[in-house]
Amino acid sequence: MKNIPLPLLLSFNGGYVDTVGFLALGGLFTAHVTGNFVTLGASIALGTGGVLSKLLALPVFCVVVFASRIIGIVLRRSGRPVLRSLLLGKLVLLLAAFAVALIYGPFNDPNSPAAFAMGMVLVAAMAVQNGIHRAHLPKSPPSTLMTGTTTQIMLDLADIAAGGKSENTTVAYSRLKRMVLAVVIFALGCGAGALAYILAPIWCFVVPAILAVCAPLAQIETPEGD
Repeated sequence: MKNIPLPLLLSFNGGYVDTVGFLALGGLFTAHVTGNFVTLGASIALGTGGVLSKLLALPVFCVVVFASRIIGIVLRRSGRPVLRSLLLGKLVLLLAAFAVALIYGPFNDPNSPAAFAMGMVLVAAMAVQNGIHRAHLPKSPPSTLMTGTTTQIMLDLADIAAGGKSENTTVAYSRLKRMVLAVVIFALGCGAGALAYILAPIWCFVVPAILAVCAPLAQIETPEGD
């Protein structure tokens, strides 16, 4: 695991969790939470379920990001490790989600209290992951949202295609490799999540917890506060 960069592990986990959450919970995005604005409108227009989960996903996400940042500041000021503590917190949330899946899954009714609880726990876990990325891995491509990354890939490809060797094209080549790899790993996570849900709609939720266990063992570069 020490040879696997933490950002790539998080990217795979982000794609996986977003996919299994979407499939299991009536179209709820647990990582790309702003996408729930679209699915909320669709749910209202079409009369499909999960309206409350989609409505509260962003507020819950924001509260957890805020809280995780405060916790990180307190830990840093007290001289305690920040990144690994937050990774442990995410692990606890993903274990809780797996427990809910074992007890109440599969979630045939997206309006049920169990489905709502499951969705909010997964949103909280992905909120912690997003906060970790922004605060501790700012030079790495995002691990839960690929739109901006894909845009930058195309901009870098355009700069390279324009020809000539300069400092800008050298930077573009370096950034392009990291971003393409992040998108590919995220896509693999999405595919793995879809396959896992088809094969085991309950036990598929153990995979994010296993990945979270492995995260502290992954390759971490210059973590803030650790």
